[in-house]
Amino acid sequence: MRTAHDVHLYDRKANYIPRIAAVHDLCGYGKCSLGVAIPVLSAAGCDVCPVPTGLFSAHTRYPVFHMHDTTEMLEPYLDAWVAEKVEVDAVYSGFLGAAEQVAAIQRLYREHPQAIRFVDPVMGDGGQRYATYTEELCQAMAALVDGADVLTPNLTEASILTGIPYEGQDVSVEKIRDYADALLAMGAKTVVLKGVVRGDGLIRNYLCGADIEFAELSSELLPYMLHGTGDLYASALLAAIMCGRSLYDATAFAGDFVRDAMVITREQPDFEMRGVSFESRLGEVAALLG
Repeated sequence: MRTAHDVHLYDRKANYIPRIAAVHDLCGYGKCSLGVAIPVLSAAGCDVCPVPTGLFSAHTRYPVFHMHDTTEMLEPYLDAWVAEKVEVDAVYSGFLGAAEQVAAIQRLYREHPQAIRFVDPVMGDGGQRYATYTEELCQAMAALVDGADVLTPNLTEASILTGIPYEGQDVSVEKIRDYADALLAMGAKTVVLKGVVRGDGLIRNYLCGADIEFAELSSELLPYMLHGTGDLYASALLAAIMCGRSLYDATAFAGDFVRDAMVITREQPDFEMRGVSFESRLGEVAALLG
């Protein structure tokens, strides 16, 4: 059994720019998804290649938003990548607009078998599914658990994926192990379970794998919630991994980076709706390359 300090998923070569297929939606307003993944991973010296799963005027917490489903364009979009012999080092998936879009991610897995499979199963929060997520889409998302090199659910998403009832954010370590064991049994190689809150001023994330020791990491819990922090956490975690950091160090970095960005966000107008303001902290990501 290895510790997470000893596990490195990516060996970064000097001066090489890794290429990442980012399978996410794009929001015009309210920072999340590709609006977060592209700048964060770019700051880590990665070439981010978007595969847009939907176009939104604003994120879904706004009472009015327009969504354009991109499902029909994904097959010819990826056909063009094949024609141009595009190669990727990682496939990073997040919010999906339709159950059929899982096939596009699985196609990328087949065409790039050596690529890291990083799955952020963006499905819901606070015990509730997001408004655009149907039962069919949730079931399709579960197919991405099998073979995921890194899976990053929150407690709501872990509940949806495993069928284990959601019991809130304050759950025991034993309950966390139940979720993690179920997700590992479904085929995930590494699980980072996010957002456990026990009322002591900390937010906890748990890291485990089939041959990795169970680890708890924590960072300061701020007294407000922001949209897009899950996307920022996952993007920062993958950024650190692609910079050659260990799973433990990458997980710790992601938690601290989100906290730092949230502190800046509170100073912005309309901060609770506009999304997490990470831009002035991107130097922390770039420093990973050093």
